[in-house]
This record gives sequence, C-alpha cells and structure tokens, in this order.
Amino acid sequence: MELINKEKAFHKSDIKILVVDDREDNLFSIETILEKDGYTLVKANSGRAALKVLLHQHDFTLILMDVQMPGLNGLETATLISERDKLKHIPIIFITAHNYEEEYIFQGYQMGGVDYIYKPINPELLRVKVGVFVELYRKNHELMMQEKKLLAANKNLEKEIEERKIREEKIRLLNQQLVENNVQLQTTNQELDRFAYVASHDLQEPLRKIAVFTDKLNMKMNGKLDQDIQLYLQKIIKASHRMQQLVHDLLKFSRHTNDVFDFEKTNLNDLLNDVLSDMEVDLQKKEAKITIAKLPTIYAIPSQLRQLFQNIISNSLKFCKDDCIPEIHIQTEAIKGSSVPGLDHKLYENTFYKIYIRDNGIGFDAKYVEDIFVVFKRLHSYHEFEGTGIGLSICKKIVEKHNGFITADSKLNEGSTFIITLPEKAMQL
Repeated sequence: MELINKEKAFHKSDIKILVVDDREDNLFSIETILEKDGYTLVKANSGRAALKVLLHQHDFTLILMDVQMPGLNGLETATLISERDKLKHIPIIFITAHNYEEEYIFQGYQMGGVDYIYKPINPELLRVKVGVFVELYRKNHELMMQEKKLLAANKNLEKEIEERKIREEKIRLLNQQLVENNVQLQTTNQELDRFAYVASHDLQEPLRKIAVFTDKLNMKMNGKLDQDIQLYLQKIIKASHRMQQLVHDLLKFSRHTNDVFDFEKTNLNDLLNDVLSDMEVDLQKKEAKITIAKLPTIYAIPSQLRQLFQNIISNSLKFCKDDCIPEIHIQTEAIKGSSVPGLDHKLYENTFYKIYIRDNGIGFDAKYVEDIFVVFKRLHSYHEFEGTGIGLSICKKIVEKHNGFITADSKLNEGSTFIITLPEKAMQL
C-alpha cells in the first residue's frame, strides 16, 4: 500500500516558503539560490508585511526571516507569529549578520526559531538547511495522510463490525423463527398424516360398497340388460377399483413412503388408454382429438402416472381455444442419460424417455414456465378458468418421485408442450 494517495502526491511546488527581509537585494539573492529547487517563494519586505501575508495564508512550510529590520525586527515578528495557533507550528530560520550571545540565540528559539544562518549567506548551506525542513515537512505530510487513511479505515471497520452484528442478530432471529416454523411444520405434517389416514379410510368404505353392489348388480342382471348398460356397469366396477388403488397410493404419496418396491413394469400405452377411458365424458364434450404414438414400457408407480397424465390432459382441455377443437398429440423418444442435464455421470448409459404432450390451446408466456409448477400459482384468474392451482405442482412432485424431470415450452395463442423425462428403470439418484 502506498503511503500517499496519488491524488494528493507530494510535489516540491507544494512547498511554500515566506522570505522576510527589508532589503530587495537580499530577497533577490535568496530567491536566486532556491529557485532551482522548485519551491514556491512568497516575499515580504518587513515584519508587518509578513504578518499581513500570514493573515490570509497559513500553509507555509518554512519562514526565512532577517533579524535586523526597521519597525518590527525578526524576533518581534516571530513573537507575534508564535502567538497565533494557526501559525505557531511554522518553523523559522533567522538570517543575521551578527554572531549573538547564547542568551539572545535562546530567545530566538523561544520565539519559534529553529536555526540561524549567518550573512554573507552560503548558498549550499542555505539549500541544505531548507532541504532538511522540507524533508521533515514531507514526512510529516505523509504521516498525516496515513493517519487520515487509518482513521477512515478504522471508521469503515467499525461500520462493518456494526453491520456484521446487525446481520448476526438477524440470522439469530431467522434461525429462531426457522426452529419455530419447523416445530409448527412437524405438527402440521402430523395433523395432515392423521387427516390423510382418516380421509383414505372413510373413502375406502363407500368405494368398496360401490364396487361390491355394482358387481352384485352386474351378476344378477347378467343377460337381462342391453349391451350398453352392461358396458356401463363394467366401467363403474373398473373405475371403482382404480379409485380404491388411487386412494391407497395417494396416502402413501402424501406420507413420502414410496420406495423402489412400489415400482412395477408399466406399459404407458395401456395406462394412457385407462386415463382416456376415465376422461371419456370430458373428451366427448370437447370433441377432442387425441393422437398417441407408441409409448414405452417403464418401471413406475401406475396410479401416480395416471394422475400425472390425467392432470396434463385435463389442463389441455381446460385451456383450449374457444374457436377450435382441442387437439392433443403424445409421442416419445429414447435418450441416454448423458443427454439429461445435471444427471450423475454414473447414470449416463441409462435409458430415459422424453414424453411430449403437445396441444393447440391458448398457451402462455414462456417466462412463466417455472411459475406454473408452483403450488397455488395461477396465470389466470378464477373467473377465467376454474381450478385450485395445484395440479401441475402435483405433476412435478410425481415426476420427481420417479427420479425424472418435467418442463414446458409454450407461446401465447400457439399451444403448449409439456416435456416429461422418465428413467426406464426404477433407481436412486
């Protein structure tokens, strides 16, 4: 670190010397001797003239003063200078033609004098003595600048310490709040677990009754009903069984208890056909056209993937355009793990499937792609479209439980494409 700021660097032109002598030839002589050193010289031809200069200028490095002057002599002038607080720090070199007694010289020192130069003046001696005091001034200037820097640094350090204390106090309060929130969250989770258990138990009972009595009705009326009614009964039975399984799986889903043993070999084409069968009424009402390419067989939790596809297809139906028939295209492509961003390199050789669900609906601004998967986050008001704002957040949770990824690509009025990436086999990332 430099001791002096570059903007305040020391230059010899900054040195101001006041030369006081009643004779012009002496002033000229001193000026001639010192001009090569580049100092700034201010001349005064009497003690009173010197005092007048010092009334307005206080930044002198040194005063060269003749002792014998008419009116106020050098010692008297020095006495008046030493009485002013702004001037008493300026060193004075007396110039005299007399070799005074020690008592007289001591008096000069008491008046602010620091040295004597005798006439006739030795040019080199004058330059050397002036140079000594200039060097002292320079070092003092550096020390003052360094002191200012240290004071400023100390002030900044005190401010940083104070800000750090404030930050630490905020962190302490936040940590305290976090602990309290965690306790509250644990209590809430326990209450939700109890609610989920009770809800699932209460839902299972009427579902079992629907399944049992529908099955009895089907057997009792076998052959006595027309083919359409018989088909409707079979659909009710099948739907009730799926609903029972869904309630059971949702309970496990809410408790985060899924593990690798919950995954089973799942044909996505068959699974998607079941979803479309459950949504038959909505699809017919919208006259929707569904195109499905051949989908793979993967290891998954079927009930959760049913909910995943149903939520996304329901979204496509909900956010369709008023002036055209909804069209939904579903296709897939196989990729290696090395093409999946952020995947552990150990899984690079694993097979993943990207499933594209593309619609021709109203779309949305792509800058909101992250927001649509946030729970209760809605891009439209309740008056425009019904819903709670949790459907896509559930989709994201389901995909993550399958160690996969979900995102979307869309433009306003140009439809949306949801892209689901799932591993072929159940695994732990």
